Amino acid sequence: MNYIEQLQQILSQEQVTTNEVLRTQHGKDESYHEPHLPDVVVYPKTAQEVSEIVALANEQRIPVVPFGLGTSLEGHVIPYEGGISLDLSLMNAVLEVRPEDFLVKVQPGVTRSQLNKELKKYGLFFSVDPGADATLGGMAATNASGTTSVRYGIMRDQVRDLEVVLANGDVIHTGGLAAKSSSGYHLNGLMVGSEGTLGVITELTLRVFGIPERIVAGRATFETIQQAVDAVVSLKQAGIPMARMELVDKQSIEKVNFASGTNFPETPTLFLEFHGNEAGLQSDVVFATELLNDNGCIELAFEQDERARNHLWELRHNMAYTYIHSAPGKKLMSTDVVVPINSLPDAIQNSREKIESMQIDAGIVGHVGDGNYHILLMVDMDSKEEIARAKELNEHVVEYALSLGGTCTGEHGVGYGKKKYQQQEHGLAYLWMKEIKRVFDPNNIMNPGKIFLD
Repeated sequence: MNYIEQLQQILSQEQVTTNEVLRTQHGKDESYHEPHLPDVVVYPKTAQEVSEIVALANEQRIPVVPFGLGTSLEGHVIPYEGGISLDLSLMNAVLEVRPEDFLVKVQPGVTRSQLNKELKKYGLFFSVDPGADATLGGMAATNASGTTSVRYGIMRDQVRDLEVVLANGDVIHTGGLAAKSSSGYHLNGLMVGSEGTLGVITELTLRVFGIPERIVAGRATFETIQQAVDAVVSLKQAGIPMARMELVDKQSIEKVNFASGTNFPETPTLFLEFHGNEAGLQSDVVFATELLNDNGCIELAFEQDERARNHLWELRHNMAYTYIHSAPGKKLMSTDVVVPINSLPDAIQNSREKIESMQIDAGIVGHVGDGNYHILLMVDMDSKEEIARAKELNEHVVEYALSLGGTCTGEHGVGYGKKKYQQQEHGLAYLWMKEIKRVFDPNNIMNPGKIFLD
């Protein structure tokens, strides 16, 4: 009996498929990386089923690649060594809301929008907003962040406890319900961002927040990126509790105007958002206006109406799709680096000069409040020349970020695409990371080929 037949004994037959269409869907993500099909796709419904699947795979040395919605951007879910694609979409229940503790317990297949719809009944929301409506298990696996991280923190900051199935089938919990602990190693921090290479997340206990009494969004335009970043530094130094601080460069604003029919000034622009109560928020907006003007803001517009605010952030979140629609038939490539905030103008200018010298049509956007920025460009996957140029640009951007003390990825994760930079970034610590991988997964079945070079 082969292992696929054994999987059909663990699960029902409809939970195990070798259908080529479904295998094709699970052999790619939203990145430009080459697809590769798994041998089989399975759809577990419980942690016990996951445990039995993984234990079988470990016994027979079969690769296991956890899969959420496939929205990752560095090839994380592509099963380059075949094996099992472990689709967790059927584990999509919000298990418990604890409003007095500001906690929620969910299964890994729950999406961000699904969770926030449920939390709204309690006057709560989940803060991490990567743009895509990703699953929470996938967001934890890649340590996702996004536009609101400048105030509320990244995914790792929100995880109170995880249930994880290890490579041998053991099921562990990495934390608890307490707001803090000095007990033992920080296994939450280890598992969040491990990209399925140490285990499979089957349950998450997450921190949530009260929905702010008032929200105001703003759009501030500047003549230069340096002025925009200086304004951000001034806002942070003043202690104004900004919820979002997003930079969109001139080229990206041009794309937005063309695609959406807006008439924004085509200059470097900050998209801002303020959260607070009625009295405090008004004071914050007045103070922020003074600081923005002091730093050369040439146009400033605020939106308090919910529909207008949502439209503004839809434009920002849909920036990638704006680029995709501008070049039918091509594939989006999005770089992802973080530098110290003070170095951000130099880094962006360096990237822009490289883009221009290579004659590439690309825009730069970023979570400027924490130094994270992205270059968006479209690549013809049938053109070896375009692929080579895109990779050259990506490598240049990463190398420059590392030279400034930054990181090769701030939120997309390492996956397949960024693993070649890990030793350069982490030095001797990289070897100890590989040792941790060997301890948790001695047979290298958990998402092999990701994070580490062979």
